[in-house]
Amino acid sequence: MKKENKPIIIWLLSGCLLIFLMVVIGGITRLTHSGLSITEWKPIMGTIPPISDADWQDVFTKYQQTPEFQKINYDMKIDEFKFIFFWEFIHRLIGRLIGVVFIIPFIYFMIKKRLDKQLIQRSLFLFLMGGLQGTIGWYMVYSGLIKDPHVSHYRLALHLITAFITFGFTLWFALDLIYPSNGSTKGSVSSLYQMSRALLAIVIVQIVYGAFVAGLHAGKSYNTFPKMNDEWISSAITSMEPYWRNLTENQAGVQFIHRCIAWLLVVLIGYFWYLSKKFPLSKRQNTAVNMIVVVLVYQFLLGVFTLLYAVPITLGVLHQMGAFFLFSASVFLVHQMKHRVAA
Repeated sequence: MKKENKPIIIWLLSGCLLIFLMVVIGGITRLTHSGLSITEWKPIMGTIPPISDADWQDVFTKYQQTPEFQKINYDMKIDEFKFIFFWEFIHRLIGRLIGVVFIIPFIYFMIKKRLDKQLIQRSLFLFLMGGLQGTIGWYMVYSGLIKDPHVSHYRLALHLITAFITFGFTLWFALDLIYPSNGSTKGSVSSLYQMSRALLAIVIVQIVYGAFVAGLHAGKSYNTFPKMNDEWISSAITSMEPYWRNLTENQAGVQFIHRCIAWLLVVLIGYFWYLSKKFPLSKRQNTAVNMIVVVLVYQFLLGVFTLLYAVPITLGVLHQMGAFFLFSASVFLVHQMKHRVAA
């Protein structure tokens, strides 16, 4: 790592931390059913929360006009509304903070000429991803403000995976500065790199299905393990027509697929760990392999307990954090397997 890159690395890792916090708060927002409490998207003025009683009454009145209030929370009082408003407000505030944390240091580094052409291009790409993420977030919320007081699980998945991808690129760019390439892998070790990429792809698919499970509240049913109630494979997983809807819209179907991918990751990562022992890896590469194994065990067991207890808020948030850790470990693994670096 070059000393002059340290401030840039801190900047990028700070962005990673804020994206992580935003996703965690987003999980709390979803689990507390707070996501539809703010009915307007005001990127600038929305940074100021209601202060006076009149302000609170105004935002509450707007919420009372939404399908969620009229069909579900029709007996909600303003004090209860303040609770759900708080979580959505914090979620959006962190999103705005991410923008500030990225833009101000970027301008400073540009003035000081600390960014080369590649870093400028990468920074602009991250700005684009951040703007896209905010737009998708509102697009997701808007789906629950029209007729059906529920957020589309497709939009939820798109919103979540965009956050993960933005985080992944930010982390990758930071890792490139922390661990400069010393040449690409050659020979048989490159097979581990290809396999690590496949593992990352499967982890991403699993995160998408985790969002489907969350959006469809599929974790509230079949709260047994390893069976789905009294069946190994629930007969309900093919109950929808046309058949493809069972893959993305059927509670039993998406939960079953989520379970299957979890087992697939256990097998493949276990095999990857076994296979890695046959190659002359560096100390850091071995650390990356061991890290993803440990995180997978944590996430798998936590997923089981989250299911058994029907997704209480604490376990639900911890499970979402575990998904972030698994994704981070997967990105780190791919990065370490891509280059042959000094131990």
